[in-house]
Amino acid sequence: MPIPPSLRALLRTIPTLAPVSNRAVLSVSGSQATEFLNGLLACSVQGKQTYGAFLHAQGRVLYDAFLYNSPTPSLSITGPTYLIEYDPTPSEAPTLMSLLKRYLLRSKVRIRDVSEEWDVWAAWGSERAKETREWNWARSGAVEPVWRTNEWPWGTENGTIHDQRAPGMGKRMLVRKGEIPADASTHELAGKDAYLLHRIMHGVPEGSVDIQPMHAFPIESNLDVMGGLDFRKGCYVGQELTVRTYHTGAVRKRILPIHISSPTSLPPYMSIKPSLPSTTDSAAVKTPRLRGSSTLLSTIAAPGMGSSVGLALVRLEHLRPDIALVAEEKGEQSWKVEPLWADWWPEQPPDEAHDLNSLV
Repeated sequence: MPIPPSLRALLRTIPTLAPVSNRAVLSVSGSQATEFLNGLLACSVQGKQTYGAFLHAQGRVLYDAFLYNSPTPSLSITGPTYLIEYDPTPSEAPTLMSLLKRYLLRSKVRIRDVSEEWDVWAAWGSERAKETREWNWARSGAVEPVWRTNEWPWGTENGTIHDQRAPGMGKRMLVRKGEIPADASTHELAGKDAYLLHRIMHGVPEGSVDIQPMHAFPIESNLDVMGGLDFRKGCYVGQELTVRTYHTGAVRKRILPIHISSPTSLPPYMSIKPSLPSTTDSAAVKTPRLRGSSTLLSTIAAPGMGSSVGLALVRLEHLRPDIALVAEEKGEQSWKVEPLWADWWPEQPPDEAHDLNSLV
């Protein structure tokens, strides 16, 4: 269902500036840096800033990441300098530094951890007009945005990215450690929870909690609709399964915003189980047993509402008005879960879904 007005009121529409917590930054530089990263990222690296993901060979996500052009390139280094912003939380996945070095071989590339030099900030609410976007659908249910502009959609100012993962997300920027962005003069400063609430209400997953390393599939994690996948580029690690899913598979899960009856945030990865209303009508037609469950991801208490909002990996077959979803904690307590569609989410055309191959 669409986001109701009571929850939409949680969105901060005034110009807001907030820090983004738990982010690390790697520097990748050298004459072959562009080719090196283009062979690893699931998006196309063209010497410009962008958003994408590193996958493992079986097509699951290791890290979602922003790729910046360095705002302070070194004159002593031949070639471009990129800064990769990502979530460094330890997980089953190898560290990003070790992953990149594994493929380095004899490439003329230098990799450094520069997390102690940069902070990450997000700014939103200063858009002058509501953004409209066009989409192309694959038969599998995968979606990609179509950029109808002569300007690079992710922005051309080094160190600042237009956050195109969803309309209204604003921008994010790298700022020297301990400094305040220049936007502080025109934006209201908010805490890190304000950014978490902002992206939850926009249905934008981010980092290892929402896009679980070694487990999450890129299309189910909305990387396609957020502009983080290029289905037409050359080879990269994890391409085979990703492109096969796009061409011959079917998208059965999506990460969606949810409204939870719990007054406080809940731990991630709780199971969300479906159920049908009970009936005493003996003549009622028997319905097939509901299979599978959805998974709770990031959550945060909704200010002043006595409930919470969050993100969940939801089985699309459970999005029926006659199915109730409930999050359970070890069978001791349960909370009602209501899936929502973000306001910007694309609607599939009623006619046959368009195949992205028509653009080639």
